[in-house]
Amino acid sequence: MGEQASSIAGKIDALFWFLTLGSAVITGGIALALLIFSIRYRRRSEDEVPVQTEGALKLELTWTFVPLVLSIPIFFWGALLFVQMSRPDPNAMEIYVTGRQWMWKAQQPSGQWENNELHVPVGQPVTLNLTSIDVIHDFSVPAFRTKQDAVPGRYTTLSFTATKAGTYNLFCAEYCGTGHSRMIGSVTAMEPKDYETWLQGSNNSVSPAARGLAHFESYGCDTCHRADNGGIGPSLAGLYGQQEELADGRTVTVDDTYIRESILNPQKDIVQGYGPPSRMPTFAGRVNETELIDLIAYIRSLGSEGQGGGSNSLPGTDATPGTGPNSSTDGPKP
Repeated sequence: MGEQASSIAGKIDALFWFLTLGSAVITGGIALALLIFSIRYRRRSEDEVPVQTEGALKLELTWTFVPLVLSIPIFFWGALLFVQMSRPDPNAMEIYVTGRQWMWKAQQPSGQWENNELHVPVGQPVTLNLTSIDVIHDFSVPAFRTKQDAVPGRYTTLSFTATKAGTYNLFCAEYCGTGHSRMIGSVTAMEPKDYETWLQGSNNSVSPAARGLAHFESYGCDTCHRADNGGIGPSLAGLYGQQEELADGRTVTVDDTYIRESILNPQKDIVQGYGPPSRMPTFAGRVNETELIDLIAYIRSLGSEGQGGGSNSLPGTDATPGTGPNSSTDGPKP
């Protein structure tokens, strides 16, 4: 087994070795039984007629229920690990990662972009929000025992906590085209102080939310989504995390995937009271994946359910809604 460098790696290896040992014991038992039966019940003469057995209920029940009893603990063990890996820590640092043929692009919470590299602090829970702009990729770090598909048109998550400083291989574990074998990179786990030093020495430190505000204004979104609810679209303050009732009676949670879909395909899930049809135009082909990530970060910065804000300007800035160059455009309506 390779090096263990995450909090979950030892648990994954324990399950792997249990499965390996169990498979070896069962395989050895079957091979031994085959050998014994081949010798004991071999035909001893050409005229010998074997005794025909109609059935053995006890034997059939045994080979049905014994494997079942053995597999149930394995199922729950694997399910428990899956739940642990699938539930992001509420205090996790969130990093957006975009896959494309044939590279990985990661955005740090403070705004720095990395190509085929990812820096994380040791001991800090990390949640990766993964997506792809072309085909399905798979973000895999063997030393962390983690892997997760990056799927076009949606966000998936991958959570881990690095436990040992070092640089570890990053692979795409899903065949994604002729350059698949070249889609490799590295994840560098650093001590918290070293990580902070690295952040300070990196360029492009404008936060995603600040860039999202700039996109929000440049696309004219602030014309329709005014903080005073005076536009044709709802205010986005405090929207993130809310349960919204749609025009068709369904209820959805305003999360990253919903916001993304609402920008690119506003006619799909229309909020009650705003259509159908929605008056918002599609921004598919106009907003790229990087801008979508920034816009989502900006909307999240306006507060989640129960934390709503009273302004569509980014906290800590003096930006004023309605000043974008395309302010007459009917903007996104999550």
